[in-house]
Amino acid sequence: MPYSEAKEHAPCRLHRLFTSPYTAFDNQANERQLHLLLALQTLLFGPLEQGRLTLRLLDGWQNGDCQPHTLVYQDIDIRRPEDLATASPAMPWRPLLSTTLEESLSQALEDDVGLPDDIRHTPARWPAFAGGLSLYTRYKVCHRLIYGEDDSYRSIRCETPAGLREIHEFHLQEGDFAISLPHADAKDGSDDTVGLVAHGSQRQLLARWLIELAEKPLLSLLS
Repeated sequence: MPYSEAKEHAPCRLHRLFTSPYTAFDNQANERQLHLLLALQTLLFGPLEQGRLTLRLLDGWQNGDCQPHTLVYQDIDIRRPEDLATASPAMPWRPLLSTTLEESLSQALEDDVGLPDDIRHTPARWPAFAGGLSLYTRYKVCHRLIYGEDDSYRSIRCETPAGLREIHEFHLQEGDFAISLPHADAKDGSDDTVGLVAHGSQRQLLARWLIELAEKPLLSLLS
């Protein structure tokens, strides 16, 4: 199994800010709002001001479904927090996982690596082929964003079609979302776009919260 393709609970940018980022955003954490603002200033608001933020809007998997071919996405360029609620997509809906899955499986079958017949519909077995661990990790991220997660935060190092990325998952009372950005070890030429990933059902909720948070002076949270 190619463990280097992805690693969950991997140290990332927020480990430089917080002694324990996995508890910094819990509802009972002291100075929780300050922690959230610091994290989002680091991961999201900076790229937003630089014009490097894209909203990756997910659709599908309603009512308990989690088949790869039913999850689709649109990318929407974001220039200000208000765009989260109003901006139109830059492209039509596209499959998020299924195209990469089929390409990887086709290559594995050519290489005759002895895959089980049901592997296409069994994500936990995807790490058996090259690219499968990365794909399974992204599958789990989407599953947690849509169906929830007990941990308020999770950090992941993952190879993606856009290069080596850090994925920061947030499961908060304000909403469920992830932020994907280049890893510090990413090679030159990697896509430097930052992605805010969320299901369509979270869009309006996140927009209201981020608009409100962006207007808060950092000093007001220190008083």
